[in-house]
Amino acid sequence: MSSNQQRPDEESSTSVFKAEMLAKTGLFKDMHKGMTITSAVLVMAFVLFTSFNNELASAVFGATRSWIELTFGWYYMVTIVFLIAVCVYIVFSRHGSLRLGDDDSRPDFSNFAWFSMLFSAGIGIGILFFGVAEPIFYLDNSGGFGYPNNPYADMAGATALGHERAVDALRVTFFHWGLHGWAVYVIVGMSLAYFAYRKKLPLALRSALYPFIGDRIYGPIGHTVDILGVLGCVFGVATSLGLGVSQMSVGLERLVGIDSGITTQIVLIVLISIISIMSALSGVNRGIKIISQWNIIISLAVIAFFLFAGPTTWLLSIFGEALADYAANFVQMGLWFPEDEGPAKWQNGWTVFYWGWWIAWAPFIGLFIARISRGRTLREFVIGVLLVPTIIIFIWLGIFGGTALYQELHAAGGVGTAGIIDEVMAWNLPAALFASADGIAGTGALGWILSALMVFLLMSWFVTSSDSSTLVLTTILSFGNEEPPKTFRVFWGVMIGFVAAALLITGGLSALQTANMAAALPLSIVIIIMTLGVLKSLIQDSRAVTEIDMTEKEFVPEN
Repeated sequence: MSSNQQRPDEESSTSVFKAEMLAKTGLFKDMHKGMTITSAVLVMAFVLFTSFNNELASAVFGATRSWIELTFGWYYMVTIVFLIAVCVYIVFSRHGSLRLGDDDSRPDFSNFAWFSMLFSAGIGIGILFFGVAEPIFYLDNSGGFGYPNNPYADMAGATALGHERAVDALRVTFFHWGLHGWAVYVIVGMSLAYFAYRKKLPLALRSALYPFIGDRIYGPIGHTVDILGVLGCVFGVATSLGLGVSQMSVGLERLVGIDSGITTQIVLIVLISIISIMSALSGVNRGIKIISQWNIIISLAVIAFFLFAGPTTWLLSIFGEALADYAANFVQMGLWFPEDEGPAKWQNGWTVFYWGWWIAWAPFIGLFIARISRGRTLREFVIGVLLVPTIIIFIWLGIFGGTALYQELHAAGGVGTAGIIDEVMAWNLPAALFASADGIAGTGALGWILSALMVFLLMSWFVTSSDSSTLVLTTILSFGNEEPPKTFRVFWGVMIGFVAAALLITGGLSALQTANMAAALPLSIVIIIMTLGVLKSLIQDSRAVTEIDMTEKEFVPEN
């Protein structure tokens, strides 16, 4: 018997548990009624609290975020480094040749379709929102928020606005969007795919606990873990939706004169949620796959325009410098624990927030990645998910962020007078991207077309994230059903829109970030347990293969 197969009694036990736990008739047919209701009640309680107690909600959000950053900042840093170390171990260990499925299984999707869906679901809105604003923030040296804009550059002596500080700004941006973050997605996705497709357990977070608690994953412990995953998914995607619509509203104001205020943002949330739900109803092989591929095509067109209409040679040069700087320092950056108050505040406000964001998104992205990665080897999975999206993101950041850096360093009125720094330091982050685009295309017809394409990308990137998330949520709540009930795909699409709207009304970006950080804390514990669970199972799997090989050799007749 192949080592990747469960024993017949185990497989039948899993099927019995799933059959007993899911509703057979009524509104909740093919869903776990208790988990679905509990998750919905918790999310609705949050929406009502933020909607009817704005001042109290804002105060609670602020206090919660400060407490998490001050108490658990170091813990987030150590956790992410641990996950990277596990990724490296998997690649170079004998476990890397195991497949996410039966030994003779092969990938369901082509490499291009796989990479497109990885990238589209995992990152789109974030790099559009922060791709210009973040490196520009690190370039500035005013310390206008009570902490240094870029402590890494300051420690290196690059304190003045100039080329060296620009390289450091891009390097720190790479740090926040690179290997550390994607390692979280790798571990969660690999764990889920391994237990679902190789061990024939449900495609849900609970399955990674099987090596420790066995069939008790179908009880209260498993329910709690999956509900945490649902909440992390809702708040993580709602955060991205809030960021996306705030930037889209700015773009629409520039394009057609519509006010970019909260009313416009709420209308955008409604419209995008409707489109996302329609895409989710069509399934992975239709709407999600098609929109993901179109995202890549249009993104390449916009990137090409920025690259060739801008300072091409300079962009290629600073990209190479920043990439080499990142490669030489990313281990050290991941293990840096500042003692001074200013750098510590910076790290909490930026690095710790990013690590929390990656963790909060991990159940959603991890399960979606698992859903599209059946048949790939562990080594192929880790290398593909860890490196390919990271390289694409670095190219994106190097071109968009690099263009803005060039515009500030070579502004006609002197260094730092291009106006992009002013937008960022006024915390008008959504406008930074469009301000940089104006510096290339101007404010005429060409500039209008470029801005329109970027607004379209903001919408389409979110659609691919949202439709994927509704599919993931219902998959978790239906014990791994890859085609969950469409009624609940609609329901959770609506719920995500409600959460995003409530957070925007309550406190904008700050509230979104706080909700994200709060969801990440319990999920980080779950992810650590998942990591230990898959490592334990992999070791047992490899031992089983070795024992079978040795047994077969004992019975080979000698010539």
